[in-house]
Amino acid sequence: MITTTDLTKVYRTADREVTALDRVNLRVKEGEVYGVIGQSGAGKSSLIRCVNLLETPTSGTVTVDGVELTALAGRGPRPPAALRAARTRIGMVFQHFNLLSSRTVQGNVELPLEILGVTRAERRRKALDLLDVVGLADRARAYPAQLSGGQKQRVGIARALAGDPKVLLSDEATSALDPDTTRSVLELLRDLNRQLGLTVLLITHEMDVVKTVCDSAALMRAGRIVESGTVPELLATPGSELAATLFPVGGPVPDATDRTVVDITFHGAATGRPVISQLARTYAIDVSILGAAMDAVGTAQVGRMRIELPGPFADNVVPIGFLREQGLAVDVVTGTGGAALPPDATEPRADQAAPTPEGIR
Repeated sequence: MITTTDLTKVYRTADREVTALDRVNLRVKEGEVYGVIGQSGAGKSSLIRCVNLLETPTSGTVTVDGVELTALAGRGPRPPAALRAARTRIGMVFQHFNLLSSRTVQGNVELPLEILGVTRAERRRKALDLLDVVGLADRARAYPAQLSGGQKQRVGIARALAGDPKVLLSDEATSALDPDTTRSVLELLRDLNRQLGLTVLLITHEMDVVKTVCDSAALMRAGRIVESGTVPELLATPGSELAATLFPVGGPVPDATDRTVVDITFHGAATGRPVISQLARTYAIDVSILGAAMDAVGTAQVGRMRIELPGPFADNVVPIGFLREQGLAVDVVTGTGGAALPPDATEPRADQAAPTPEGIR
């Protein structure tokens, strides 16, 4: 549904240039919720603004719903008619609501329909229908100053849906909201995704957003996508930075060669089985739990755990194989002592400080 190919955006001033996007390749499938996460300055906002050509890319292509938008862009101050028509299939939800204070809630939702030349009666009908969808039917005659932050964002979502878009872009739509309101807005986005078949591309710095609603995710750094995939794939990938940030286990890594530290990820049916106790009984070994985290990704339970096994990696090949046979993703952190790893074992890595659970800052 959304494809970018070698997308590059360079901002130039008289004395310098900044590369905000550096050959970004993004693939968002139809009907999925795709989250792009990264620190401030990673290029997330530039990416989402290039997707609907609010920002003109320096090079590369953007294709939405089979239409290459970059091929429609002109060089004049006003977008060509073909690009304006293509943009009606793309809704945009902004971080700061951008509601007109002089218009009622209904009037704000009607605004894009008014620009499109829709009749007054049809505008009214459509606006009231959309306000009902977002749970604000009783606030149609209120003004933005009379609404809470969450209500304002719901108006913004209703306005973004006015043109019956196939794609909804969300630019940090929940970052200005409190946790309870954030949860309700995310639930609304997920409901809209399911009920209307919307493809949703959202950018965020909050990991809870990815855990709550995203089917797929990408990590951006310095204008590039450094890791991407479906959330289940990422959780099952040993050494995944996104998986580690989604579920930081936080346990220490002892500096010793006579012990093996392993990070394991539980998902699917494995979350309900006593795998660690089975491991200890089957191989008569003492297992130390150094850290653990359990949470929900969408409707599925996922957990991560850091455990310590006695002896170097060579002594633990069979127990680690047992963990993999139970459907767990296994990442060997330390303990190889220079020994060669089998093909399905990950290379040991130096432990990094665990990211904060609430997200990337």
